[in-house]
Amino acid sequence: MGYRLGVDVGGTFTDLLLFNVETGAFWRHKTPSTPHDSSEGILNGVNAICDEAGVAAKDIEFFLHGTTVATNAVLEGKGARVGLITTEGYRHIMQIARSYVPGGLAAWIIWPKPQPLAALEDTVTVKGRMNAAGEEVRPLDEDSVRTALTQLKAQGVEAITVSLINAYANGAHEKRIGEMARDMIQDVPVSLSHEVLPEMQEYERTLTTVANAAVRPVVGRYVRSLRDKLAISGMAGKLSLLRSDGGLMSAQKAEEHPVNILMSGPAGGVTGALWVAKNAGLKNILTLDVGGTSTDVALIENLEPRRVRTTEVGHLSVRASSLDVKTVGAGGGSIAYVPELTGALRVGPQSAGAVPGPVAYGKGGEAPTVTDANVVLGYLPENLLGGSFKLDREGAKRAVQTIADALRIDLMAAARGIIDIVNENMFGALRMISVQQGYDPRHFALMGFGGAGPLHVNAVARLMGSWPAISPVSPGVLCALGDATTRMRTETARSLSRLATETKAEELIAILDEMALQTRAELRSDGVPDSEIECVFEVDVRYAGQAFEVPLVISSDVLRNDGIAGLLKRFDEEHLRLFTFNMDTPHEIVNLRAVALGQSLDLPAAELPKGDGNPIAAKMRDHTLWMDGREQAAVIYDREKLRQGDRIPGPAIVIEMDSTTLIESGCVATVDAVGNILINPA
Repeated sequence: MGYRLGVDVGGTFTDLLLFNVETGAFWRHKTPSTPHDSSEGILNGVNAICDEAGVAAKDIEFFLHGTTVATNAVLEGKGARVGLITTEGYRHIMQIARSYVPGGLAAWIIWPKPQPLAALEDTVTVKGRMNAAGEEVRPLDEDSVRTALTQLKAQGVEAITVSLINAYANGAHEKRIGEMARDMIQDVPVSLSHEVLPEMQEYERTLTTVANAAVRPVVGRYVRSLRDKLAISGMAGKLSLLRSDGGLMSAQKAEEHPVNILMSGPAGGVTGALWVAKNAGLKNILTLDVGGTSTDVALIENLEPRRVRTTEVGHLSVRASSLDVKTVGAGGGSIAYVPELTGALRVGPQSAGAVPGPVAYGKGGEAPTVTDANVVLGYLPENLLGGSFKLDREGAKRAVQTIADALRIDLMAAARGIIDIVNENMFGALRMISVQQGYDPRHFALMGFGGAGPLHVNAVARLMGSWPAISPVSPGVLCALGDATTRMRTETARSLSRLATETKAEELIAILDEMALQTRAELRSDGVPDSEIECVFEVDVRYAGQAFEVPLVISSDVLRNDGIAGLLKRFDEEHLRLFTFNMDTPHEIVNLRAVALGQSLDLPAAELPKGDGNPIAAKMRDHTLWMDGREQAAVIYDREKLRQGDRIPGPAIVIEMDSTTLIESGCVATVDAVGNILINPA
């Protein structure tokens, strides 16, 4: 029997989803995360879900995993101490950086410049030089390399990066330094820039390779510890990690190139939403993934999630493909407060997290959170998880009362104020990925998932005009579902930097085909059969003289038929959508990338039995909640008992094991064939 296990480690919970590939049956489990060593929480979950499904760990063929280990190492500044070797005269490359200061006009006054990931005292230079065409101008001076390596060894660096000028055109000097480094300093991992990112623009290339080196020891330790623990439990299946761009990579590749898993966590939700959209027959989706600490949003158009060429974590921006996910500090645990200076209500980004959590959880939390406001308003009923989990509503009321007193308004108005502000924060993030990129949100459906997504999705859809608002099946563990259903992916890049008028389609096709062979070989070495591998290409184009390029996805067939002119037409259309204008300047082809993809798991969703449209069989009890400025009668339903075609008029609440869906007044929800709840204005 083939089983696939998807595991998503969040800040508060570790979610697991076990799939039987042949029957489509699945089991889900949530267990508290163990931040000091997340493999412990994973193992607890694996044992529990295997017991529940009656499956031995050795029957699991694929263990697929989204992780925030690399992300947190960067955010918390816990990366390794990196030694950087660069070309003579370029020692200050990390300090000079790009002269770009984020923020408004006076930002430079208040912007503390972040510390580079490789310190100046750990940066050494070597003699030797390539030109931009990849020809040797000055041979590599191996004595200077020995001196540099001896110095780094004495300083006790934990990882080494080699990034020489123009190495993207010819990596021979870097390779030689890498060999010498492995001889002289055996146990320290070495990252070479022409392997990590063979593209021009030396600062981006250096920064990306340094970031790769900084998280390598952390990710390596994590993967090894996880592998050992799984081996003890008897699991011999293949361990793969989710890349930032929504594909999978083998754990061994993740140890070598962890810069590709910096946004592994949020990518799981997007790939999960993609699977749900396919089964529900929807093409355009905005995703709203609301956790305890933060909310991640992304855009899917024509079943293709939007990808970007940079991965941003905190103030670090590296060149690695990732899904275009924006994150805001607004989640179920976000804390509400009224600053004395302005006397205006604020929510987040501080969070009560897993410990102590919201007041309503009764684990010692004291600050009023979004979850507490939901409890006070009656949106989160007190008896959750079939009554096994009781919420402390009186405690939540006391906490929210402090906000009401500070604002001199009544309790319910204060609670609704907290919810309205957090919804506006989510709306702001969604605007960044839709309106600001030239997309009209009214052409998209909004899917809410994560523990608290379905509680807010109705209200946020109303702000956006994005209907229907969707609460997918098992929204709480949707990220783990994404990990379990996605495909292997690898890519390689090359800089071309030529005017389009001087480039022939045949030349481009020849280079792309050669790159395709390389990426195919990589996937084959990860055990993907050749017959299942598919190749796609990306070409970065810009107007000559600009510093901003637009990536275009293209197949070699299209390139053969439409030629370079077809490519430029695509660029003009995309440029017009993004910036509302085009120019008469000549075009320049900057970078080429080849992407190899394994087969995606074609897993059908189980259909629900048909109902007569009346959800009475799923009714649990009557309920009152506060909405539109008054108390209203509502009904609570059990999601397990809903049938396809059931219509639920708002206000109503649907509860299940891992989430709660709120349907607001003036709206009606219907249950589709596979069990998604679709909410529309009545």
